[in-house]
Amino acid sequence: MEGLFTIDSLFTLLMLVLLQVVLGFDNLLYISLESKKAPAERQSYVRKLGVGLAIVLRIVLLFVLMSLIQYFQDPFMSLHGNDIIEYSFNIHSVIVLLGGVFIIYTAMKEIWHMMNLQEHEETDKGRASVGKIIFWIVIMNLVFSFDSILSAMALTSGMEFQAQMVLMSIAIMAGGVLMIVLADKVSNFLQKNRMYEVLGLFILLIVGIMLLSEGGHLAHLNLFGNPVTPMSKTTFYFVIIVLVLIDIVQGRYQKNLLKAREKADQA
Repeated sequence: MEGLFTIDSLFTLLMLVLLQVVLGFDNLLYISLESKKAPAERQSYVRKLGVGLAIVLRIVLLFVLMSLIQYFQDPFMSLHGNDIIEYSFNIHSVIVLLGGVFIIYTAMKEIWHMMNLQEHEETDKGRASVGKIIFWIVIMNLVFSFDSILSAMALTSGMEFQAQMVLMSIAIMAGGVLMIVLADKVSNFLQKNRMYEVLGLFILLIVGIMLLSEGGHLAHLNLFGNPVTPMSKTTFYFVIIVLVLIDIVQGRYQKNLLKAREKADQA
């Protein structure tokens, strides 16, 4: 591992950590919302254990991807010459597509519960089991990690295999620690500001759509002659900013309406 701690490699490590943090935003939001299904006194434990297990499995996944990357990219089912639908599925595309479907299902289910005032009961009977919640946090963490690991592999291309593994493992662990710390803060913020929970669910819904578009692109999916193109990160963050601005304007507008009504009642 000669040259592992050079200026270039340290700069690459910094970029890898930043990459883990930026690409981990959607994962962080999912962890915060999913952990709310656990009993209140176990939620922090669920987040920490879930992310901790996911860090270990991410490093395992990193080794597997670096060793068997071609098998994840090779198609195993294809259909061409069809005017309605064409595709070329590989393992990577299927994992991303399934992750997108699950995220959309989760977001829509929680939104539906809110619309019908059917929030999770505080009793243990109304709560999901801790093991089940941790399982889904770990699984979705791995789904979200594909992009960050593949991007990290591109950043470290040209390095020796051992140097790549060390740098990316350090970045994964550093990103995981930050995720554990931030997950508690995000969850506490959503708990104290319940109005933003709806915003979080709609952002999660967009994350699911983004995963579907990315999975369709990876599968070379064509519908009626039109290829499915992935949603760019720029578009994703732009939509999030618009949603946040709408939520802020809506909140201010409602407050002004309440003040106007109070003044009218006093008069």
